[in-house]
Amino acid sequence: MKAIAYTRFGDADVMSLQELPDPLIGPDHVLVDVRAAGVNPVDCKVRAGYLQGLLPHHLPLIPGWDVAGVVRSVGVGVYDWKPGDEVLAYARKDHVQFGTCAESVSVPDRMIARKPSTVDFVTAAALPLAGLTALQSLKVVGAGSGDVVLVHAAAGGVGHLQVQIARELGASRVIGTASPRNHEFVRSLGAEPVAYGDALVDAVAELVGGDGLVDAVVDNAGGLAFDQSLQLVRDRARMTSIVDGARARENGVVNTWARPDAGQTQWLVDLVAAGKLRVEVLQTFPLAEAVKAHRLLEGGHVRGKVVLTV
Repeated sequence: MKAIAYTRFGDADVMSLQELPDPLIGPDHVLVDVRAAGVNPVDCKVRAGYLQGLLPHHLPLIPGWDVAGVVRSVGVGVYDWKPGDEVLAYARKDHVQFGTCAESVSVPDRMIARKPSTVDFVTAAALPLAGLTALQSLKVVGAGSGDVVLVHAAAGGVGHLQVQIARELGASRVIGTASPRNHEFVRSLGAEPVAYGDALVDAVAELVGGDGLVDAVVDNAGGLAFDQSLQLVRDRARMTSIVDGARARENGVVNTWARPDAGQTQWLVDLVAAGKLRVEVLQTFPLAEAVKAHRLLEGGHVRGKVVLTV
């Protein structure tokens, strides 16, 4: 099969399109012919070698944890899936080597959700990791009925989903930080946009009124936004960061690391099919142009998601 792979860690240029053996199918695995693979900032961090102390890595390494495609075959212990089923998954395994940026990928059946026929493959591939990060971070802070929730980087791949999911979970108001050029986009998702910068604390306090505090914060930005959030959240136990685990722990804040969850993935994609969750895809690239996709993400300020098509 053709796959994007690299044999050393480094910048985007270490990746190339290669001919590699087809994946093995474990007894509880499903072999998926990939139609689209989401690209996430974490893929760039893996490629640069930043996660070597967290997960076992093996070279040559095929990147990618998001997939949407069609089942080709199933392992001997798989009973719920059959060839021809259209599926999606956050396919992060315990070892980093056989990712989704390939013509086919073997995925544990416990990670797989069924793709509704009304949801296209590109949209489905953009959803799993970002959607699960968004949902699980909101659950960590207990976002729910009547809450005022602050979402940082509300136009980004995770943030634009968090805004919508927070409303689906019952939040009364969502305030989203974004650059001014994305304010209308953030507003269209159901959030009240505010600009980053030194005036953020006062701007949020003015929007909220009363004591100027919010009920929950999900931080997808880090840096100054993290520091400002400590001043804005009523209870630090209801703040989470997906970008700065060390500082989160130092300040009594929860760090969120998304876990594969087929049930939650199914819930999310069913929301998409029902027209209740919008997945913004900024740009697609063919598999062979994965380097361009990584460079786009590393350039920052990407609205929504980037997806490779196979």
